[in-house]
Amino acid sequence: MYLYHFGIKELPFTLTPNTSYYFGLPSHKEAIEVLSTALRSGEGFIKVTGEVGTGKTLICRKLLNELPDGFVTAYIPNPYLSPAELRRAVAAELSVELPEGSDQQEFTQLIQQRLIEIHKQHKNAVLIIDEAQALPDESIEALRLMTNLETESQKLLQVVLFGQPELDQKLRQPKLRQLLQRITFSYKLKLMNADQLYQYVRHRMAVAGYRIEGLFSPECCQLMHKASGGTPRIVNVLCHKALMLAYGEGVQKISVEHVKAAIEDTEAAKKMNRKGWFSWFSNSLFTAASVFAAVCTSISASHTGWLP
Repeated sequence: MYLYHFGIKELPFTLTPNTSYYFGLPSHKEAIEVLSTALRSGEGFIKVTGEVGTGKTLICRKLLNELPDGFVTAYIPNPYLSPAELRRAVAAELSVELPEGSDQQEFTQLIQQRLIEIHKQHKNAVLIIDEAQALPDESIEALRLMTNLETESQKLLQVVLFGQPELDQKLRQPKLRQLLQRITFSYKLKLMNADQLYQYVRHRMAVAGYRIEGLFSPECCQLMHKASGGTPRIVNVLCHKALMLAYGEGVQKISVEHVKAAIEDTEAAKKMNRKGWFSWFSNSLFTAASVFAAVCTSISASHTGWLP
């Protein structure tokens, strides 16, 4: 694609959460600090919420990578599970063998026996659930019952819930009030401001191997901030498209026009009602779609391979 053109070793703005690109936004640092403090304190339930694309899964993976050896972790990334499926998933993550034909009570007892073993080893068991807003209500109640086992000083299973704002709405239901009352630490992720966005873009390009200053100007980053609201995932999409456009034109710097075209081509980005934008865009020789078609033509003519 544009790797050779910009002298980078890999695509810098993929949507896959990659901890090697972790930037350490203030909000992300605060979330990890809250999580670390709560887990060291032996708290039962901890919750982190944020809008789509704010970096929850990245923080989740960062936490998994950095927890010390004294923690035994279980990770469930896709929790749309029935109570029985949830118990099986937790058991598998904790290396618990479930005999065929066991009922739900036996499942829970076997999991609790494993938690006691972990505690006797002077370790803490932590269950981390991503996209927790997808948990059915019945499974949330099953999760609460699973965590009932405790010593005089702490729970034997700590639970970290990562979710979208819908998780807060779900937990406010009267029937789930018992679990809501157990959440002792919570954190809501914040979006990037314009300066943080500028530093974020520079950081990702540097990690990918870019060594020249000024590829994305402050003006370009201001435009992306207005269009994305500071959401990292949308910023990644806009940067990737702007890089494609610059590559298609054979230029080494991202222009405001590249960013505007990328925004216009991205449904998740906010359309800025500014006369200059739309007069420029309507009079341009190409729309975003035709630019990307030109990029494809250019690549097929000059390269034998295409990176997805």
